[in-house]
This record gives sequence, C-alpha cells and structure tokens, in this order.
Amino acid sequence: MTNHYYSSKPEVGSNPQSIQFELRGHSFRFKTDQGVFSKKEVDFGSRTLIENFKLPETEGALLDVGCGYGPIGLALAKDFGDRMVHMVDVNERALSLAGENAKANGVENVRIYQSDRYKNVKDKGFAAILTNPPIRAGKETVHSILSESYDHLADKGELWVVIQKKQGAPSAMDKMEELFSNVEIAARKKGYYILRSVKEIR
Repeated sequence: MTNHYYSSKPEVGSNPQSIQFELRGHSFRFKTDQGVFSKKEVDFGSRTLIENFKLPETEGALLDVGCGYGPIGLALAKDFGDRMVHMVDVNERALSLAGENAKANGVENVRIYQSDRYKNVKDKGFAAILTNPPIRAGKETVHSILSESYDHLADKGELWVVIQKKQGAPSAMDKMEELFSNVEIAARKKGYYILRSVKEIR
C-alpha cells in the first residue's frame, strides 16, 4: 500500500473535508483529503513558517517544495500578489487539492505541478525556496531538498525550512551551514525551528 503522504498515488480511499484557517491576515478555506499531509488542520510547523517568513529584497519567484494541499504557497501568493509562486509535490492527490484551493481562494499567481523534489523544476533564480520537508520520507530525502535548493536560488536568494528539533533540526542546520556557509534560527516555537540560509554571491 502506498498510503504515505509522500507517495505519488496514495491508495487510501478519498474522503474530502473542508477546513478554514487565517494565515498572514487572510482567511482561507482549504479542501483536504485522506492520503495528504495534515488533513485535519494546517499543521503548526507550516503555520509557524508562514507567519515568520520575510520576503527577500531579491527579485524572482518563490518555490514551495512539498506543497501538499497548498497552505504555504497559497498564503504567500495571496500576500505577495506581484510574485509568482511555484508549488510542487510528488503526491498527485495533494496537487489536485492545491489547484482546487487556489481557485477557491482566488489565488492566480501560482504554478502548481508534480515534481519529486526538484526533478521537474526547470526554473532557476528563485528569490526564496520554502519547505516543510517530509520527515517520514527519511533524512536522505530531507537533506536532498536542502542541498538541491542551492542551484535553484538566485544570488542573495534564501532557503527557509521548518523542522522540529527532535526530528533533525540540528543536522539540518549543519547541512545548511555546509551548503551556504551561513544559517540562522529565524524563529523558534514549541520545539519547531524556522531555519534560514542566504545564497551569498561567490
């Protein structure tokens, strides 16, 4: 059975439901379903990342890696209407929901498409990449999301990551320091760390 939320085709039966959340001062109604991450609510980690994100001065689009049914990407697209937001996930059901949620919430400045991490992300030069990585997919997957971000960021572009301390925040910080030669804890709340690295011009 491929019932993990990080499967491309979850086999668990569909049972859609609707949830409502306020994010960055905007009210959203999200359609969710079984077989996707955090179907009953916008999870605390994603909410913490959404609320603490600061838009870089760097020009360019934003990229939400592992977008699920869309709360991070759609919240930022709603708030920064002049920026295009790419939203990618491996999970086809999640992507379908993200598309429906974009329309339902009047968000048009998004591109939603399937990609296993960056495999189908052809664009480069993103101003920011954000991720609430799929911890259950394993450390190798999580760290590949971090490491491959570097080549997709513009100079002075930023990687923003939310991860719990007990689920690998210290090793994620080490990886980001190794890649970017800088990492900071932008916020910390209830064991969740918001990590930020900047791609310096070399």
